[in-house]
Amino acid sequence: MPLRLPPRTTPVRVLAVLAAVLLAATATACGDAGGLRGAGATPTAAGPARLWPELPPASSPAFEIGEVDRKVMKGVDVPGDDIRTVDPVAVVRTEIAASPGDYQGSKAPYRETARRMAECGRAGDRTRCPVLEPYFRDLTGDGRHELTLGFRLLPGELTAVRVYTVDRHRLMQVMAYDDALSGVEIAGRSVILRAPSEVTGYEYRLQWTWDPEQRAMLLTHDEMLRTGKREDSPRPSVTPSASPR
Repeated sequence: MPLRLPPRTTPVRVLAVLAAVLLAATATACGDAGGLRGAGATPTAAGPARLWPELPPASSPAFEIGEVDRKVMKGVDVPGDDIRTVDPVAVVRTEIAASPGDYQGSKAPYRETARRMAECGRAGDRTRCPVLEPYFRDLTGDGRHELTLGFRLLPGELTAVRVYTVDRHRLMQVMAYDDALSGVEIAGRSVILRAPSEVTGYEYRLQWTWDPEQRAMLLTHDEMLRTGKREDSPRPSVTPSASPR
């Protein structure tokens, strides 16, 4: 969101002097003899046009998309209220146990994730463990770290992204999203996900930002951005969900 600077009161005399200095500097920098040059036609400013003003405004959403995602991760200890002591593998195991239909059985969509969790132990092959490296950053602004965790949803191409904080000595999930990702970033109080689009040369950019009133990460930006020409990279047929699977 654009930053709004506080208004300032500037004397007219100062404005006139500044304008004169600016014109002189521009002429000198361009090697101009002092004459003004036209910058071309300026497009006419047009304000937004309101469509169908007779429609009554909606008072409630038509669909439940889980804008606020807060869930206590029961059974996961947070020693000393320090989230850096939390075992990421234990967190993923807890989610798997809570959703057996997604992970258990030969027809479960993420059955391979559950099977490969055995590789996350000391004796396992870490290259096959679906749990990705955890990241710890202060996303709430309270001076304490939050946990950003990712794990692969196999055998497909989806990746689960979760954010956790500590709330009253409990591990609290404050964001959950699954998608086919091309990149993940953390910037300030935001987690930014990039996902391929079915439109060549474009990608989706989704940004979650911490909201102190809701005490959760809210989806604040959902954009389709141009990235340049590249081969088609279709999104999966599975519809992404802002809520945990």
